[in-house]
Amino acid sequence: ALDRVVDDALAHNRTLAAAAAPLPQAPPLAAARAGTLAPQVGVTSGIRRQKYGAEFLGASPKPPPFTYFAVGATISYALDYTGGVARAVEERYALADYQRQQLQAARLAVSGNAVVAALQIAAARAEIATLEAILDQDRENLKLVNEAFAAGSVSRLDIVTAESQLASDATALPPLRQQLAVARNALAIVVGKPPAMVTLPAFDLAALALPADLPLTLPSELAHRRPDILASEAQLHAATAEVGVATANLYPQITLAASSGQQATDFAHLFDRASNVFGLAGSLVAPILDGGTLRAEQRAAVAAMHARAAQYEETVLTAFGQVADTLEALDHDAQLLQAQTRAQDAARDNLDLTRMSYHEGNV
Repeated sequence: ALDRVVDDALAHNRTLAAAAAPLPQAPPLAAARAGTLAPQVGVTSGIRRQKYGAEFLGASPKPPPFTYFAVGATISYALDYTGGVARAVEERYALADYQRQQLQAARLAVSGNAVVAALQIAAARAEIATLEAILDQDRENLKLVNEAFAAGSVSRLDIVTAESQLASDATALPPLRQQLAVARNALAIVVGKPPAMVTLPAFDLAALALPADLPLTLPSELAHRRPDILASEAQLHAATAEVGVATANLYPQITLAASSGQQATDFAHLFDRASNVFGLAGSLVAPILDGGTLRAEQRAAVAAMHARAAQYEETVLTAFGQVADTLEALDHDAQLLQAQTRAQDAARDNLDLTRMSYHEGNV
């Protein structure tokens, strides 16, 4: 039943749906950026009407208006010798990985919230059942006191005391029923349904068993699987890639381009050999004076990388602290459970002896 509720929550939780919504955008954006590493090939075609002004050829006669047709192919390639484009692609993939880890963290949170709510329901039902059993015992005690009073062995004060105990214990029942309602409503929200429109299992605390062996130590590699650590790691990766992009911008940018096609003023002769045209070009753009902009951007990227590194370290330390708290809580809760079990056994023995003594008329 718990597995089904968790599956239902993972399928319909609204918070999880919102966290998953932007995830499909990340891989295509990364792939689109990666496409710029390859040569860009295109096809051009068109028809154009051209008229030149008097200044085109100076004093020479200007040609009359004319129409020409063109068709051809172009190819360009940005030479990424500095690795700036590759680092930009790397940054995109790192951010995509960050979003995946954020979604995984949301899935774990939703699963955990569903389990916690189910345990709260089971615990509240168990407490209500226990309190109802106590109230039955209070009623039985009141019955015994009334019988003893009728036999003249106890005073009216004993009846009032028993009635007071019954009334006092009964006051704890409404708050427990409220806790059960709140837990059920919380679980309904986790599974993405209105509380009035969902039927939840009646979780039984006795049916929810702990693993036979609980760990008291944990390899650090398991902590590295935590999505909060992996998400912070992805952000640090993106920050280091951004430093590479900012550094590459300090160097000249080289672009190679070529074009080939046909141009003619008569469509019937467009594909004649005489209509062949081509072009080759290479460009180099190098920063000379930019007011220190590129250097400042590089320093800012380095500072951001150091900030991300510090955040990553803090995330790892926090994770280890949480793991340590959980492992210690398992140990201490086990000790508390043993102590409470012994106290319960002693209370049961005391109750049995007291009841026997009461029946014998000693108390």
